[in-house]
Amino acid sequence: MLDGPLLARWLAAAFALTLLLAALRPSAAYFGLTGSEPLTILPLTLEPEAAAQAHYKACDRLKLERKQRRMCRRDPGVAETLVEAVSMSALECQYQFRFERWNCTLEGRYRASLLKRGFKETAFLYAISSAGLTHALAKACSAGRMERCTCDEAPDLENREAWQWGGCGDNLKYSSKFVKEFLGRRSSKDLRARVDFHNNLVIKAGVETTCKCHGVSGSCTVRTCWRQLAPFHEVGKRLKHKYETALKVGSTTNEATGEAGALSPPRGRATGTGGGDPLPRTPELVHLDDSPSFCLAGRFSPGTAGRRCHREKNCESICCGRGHNTQSRVVTRPCQCQVRWCCYVECRQCTQREEVYTCKG
Repeated sequence: MLDGPLLARWLAAAFALTLLLAALRPSAAYFGLTGSEPLTILPLTLEPEAAAQAHYKACDRLKLERKQRRMCRRDPGVAETLVEAVSMSALECQYQFRFERWNCTLEGRYRASLLKRGFKETAFLYAISSAGLTHALAKACSAGRMERCTCDEAPDLENREAWQWGGCGDNLKYSSKFVKEFLGRRSSKDLRARVDFHNNLVIKAGVETTCKCHGVSGSCTVRTCWRQLAPFHEVGKRLKHKYETALKVGSTTNEATGEAGALSPPRGRATGTGGGDPLPRTPELVHLDDSPSFCLAGRFSPGTAGRRCHREKNCESICCGRGHNTQSRVVTRPCQCQVRWCCYVECRQCTQREEVYTCKG
């Protein structure tokens, strides 16, 4: 069973391990590498025994619970997928909150402090991380990077045919089952763990049907269809909306430890059945504590002093009424681009003056 602190440890360790495993993948820019890292941290080609040891070490570095570590070790693709999921979730979180006071600041102590509390922002972090893991695992299955799963197991889809035509469905069924087992079941006594587990499963990944026609001259005499996950950005948008309408369940919180006390149901909303369960039946994000303002530097964020804002859009809100500075600068950007045969894009360099707005301290 996974409680709040254990999941927080996994999230913190996975964020810290992102750069390590990113060095094994070709898309270094996606993980934010600087280019000054060693070319490889682990050998690119490994003997089977060495590869197994490297995989086990990657799982051990994540500091997982015993059951989670066992699930990680039994498939060589899991550790890398776990870290990829956290990276993808962090990038989506930063995108969704780019115009707000809390812009998903996840460095060091700010992340650790947030994960110990029951804010709306904490609920969003748990939900986006869980959704990211579900999404990444489903994609890893269909990409052939996992040993224990393959294409979508829909009864109307032949995996062999899907591979033949390049239409391999994302295995949402396997990934959803894995994530639910990986995160554990909620405890009836640990109230904070129940809230965190509820937020973990608050959203399901969207699935789209993709089809490809086969036949003479492109006729659709034969059609192969498979299920494909919607872009993760769509999941992020839906979770951001749920963040904005999140329900607060009453609690008593120890300010020193951040531990939640007794829960009371949200007002005017349907709750679960049995024993007056305060958690809603519907998949809503729930939180225990009111969020701080995030205006000033503190335990949960670096504050908004010096943050860039958009004068007509969010300067008043982000700067918390302190006003903003205006700086004029000259920038040069590519413009009037044209595609030339063959095969490059030719652009002119255009210079213009722009104003940059930053919050006053």
